[in-house]
Amino acid sequence: QMQVVESGGGLAQPGGSLRLSCAVTGNVFSVNEMGYYRQAPGKQRELVATIHSYGATTYADSVKGRFTISRDNAKNTIYLQMNNLKPEDTAVYYCKADQAGLAYWGQGSQVTVSP
Repeated sequence: QMQVVESGGGLAQPGGSLRLSCAVTGNVFSVNEMGYYRQAPGKQRELVATIHSYGATTYADSVKGRFTISRDNAKNTIYLQMNNLKPEDTAVYYCKADQAGLAYWGQGSQVTVSP
């Protein structure tokens, strides 16, 4: 079975930067799309960015130009570089990995943007 392990996050000031990492371990055969979603208090979970194994990426309009998702297939790891953070980026960020039609979720990482 595959596990999704997240790291990173924390507290940043507006305009600051943070980096999230997400590694898949265990049976990592045929992991296709991976990505980050976020959920703010009282709101639904929403897509932030995704990246396929061959490199194609998608971004939410709200993070385009500020966030960059990347992937190291050799390490089965993705990264989310978050720059120019805004208070509205505050949320729990969840990593998702798709394998053979199933979705595996990480435990979540808190990102708080506050003066």
